[in-house]
Amino acid sequence: MPAQLRYLPGFGAHHESEAVAGALPVGQNSPQKTPFGLHAEQFSTTAFTAPRAQNRRSWLYRLRPSAMHPAYTRIDDARLRTGPCREADAGPNRLRWAPMAMPRKPADFVAGLATIATNGDARLQAGIGVHLYAANRSMERVFACFDGELLLVPQEGALAIATEFGHLAVAPGEIAVIPRGVRFRVALEGPSRGYACENYGAALALPELGPIGANGLANARDFLAPVAGFEDRATNTEVVVKSGGHLWSAAHGHSPLDVVAWHGNSYPYKYDLARFNAINTVSFDHPDPSIFTVLTSPSDTPGTANVDFVIFPPRWMVAEHTFRPPWFHRNVMSEFMGLVRGEYDAKRGGFVPGGASLHNAMSAHGPDRASHDAAVAARLEPARQDGTLAFMFESRYAFEPTDYALATPALEKDYDAVWKGFAKAKPPR
Repeated sequence: MPAQLRYLPGFGAHHESEAVAGALPVGQNSPQKTPFGLHAEQFSTTAFTAPRAQNRRSWLYRLRPSAMHPAYTRIDDARLRTGPCREADAGPNRLRWAPMAMPRKPADFVAGLATIATNGDARLQAGIGVHLYAANRSMERVFACFDGELLLVPQEGALAIATEFGHLAVAPGEIAVIPRGVRFRVALEGPSRGYACENYGAALALPELGPIGANGLANARDFLAPVAGFEDRATNTEVVVKSGGHLWSAAHGHSPLDVVAWHGNSYPYKYDLARFNAINTVSFDHPDPSIFTVLTSPSDTPGTANVDFVIFPPRWMVAEHTFRPPWFHRNVMSEFMGLVRGEYDAKRGGFVPGGASLHNAMSAHGPDRASHDAAVAARLEPARQDGTLAFMFESRYAFEPTDYALATPALEKDYDAVWKGFAKAKPPR
């Protein structure tokens, strides 16, 4: 990856970038003769007639049309699955996994993906797939997901992502979002592990702030888009596509990452989670986790997300006479949690960086006994929650675990035991 990377700030705004001066047409997106003979292509991630405020598309000016490739053929799906999967029942049981083991044999990002759970239906553009990845070699091939956009959450090892739009360098503590259909390649500095949310539904966007006002949570100016950077290679490149729930492969006679210039509002982007402006209570009661939403994929029901991406970052805990960790709760939304670093304040031991947990709709959960007892006995003074970064993919649809998720040795056999031993209350008679 070039050392002189630059980024264009802003989330969801119109941007333009050219790797060669004069490559962008002026005043007309697809003129009869484009600069340098480049091929104009519109890349749309919403329907043409979507309302202007929600419409997302970009114009790409490339060395060759992206349509210039042979037929794709099916290849082994390996551990990747797509909703609806139905390999196992969703059920009421709570599940937790240890970190995914690093591969013993060479495995790139695509080979290192394993689906833990899915919900909804990719063909109907509703729901998500949750994958873990563990990889130890850089990709030589190129990958594109046609079934949904990808939200990548590195936990160990940085990712150098070369896309059609340019390059993104993404380290643990940051996230990257790759729109549906964008081709990309992942290079690694060493063994790497993390999480991926495949969003089948509406593209991720910033949540409304309501009574919070104009500022707070994630700020639009902190989202970064890549500068155009193209590959001019006339050698065979394998392109793997996830489409219709399966993997397909075709040998292109050139690199498909050959966009010389682009402009529009649909593009890959990254975000440093350290820039999130956490808002906590300064009086009493633990706020709902929705106050920590970074990005949301809305559904057709207002206020009920296809998926929310929620984080629990370092922050001050300032409150009066209240229980500070998340309380016991049962929720119509389903929660898949991961931990990038540190310790989650509702679990003391067991839930470790790289691990994951799944609490489906209406399944009772909350702090384990050790966390509960510590919180009840804690001195109520301002305290800094530091060195931690947990996150949650929260969805209106119940998750269905995959066969792999239930068979892997990483699955904790007695997760329910963390809630054993609570003393019975003694109400007055």
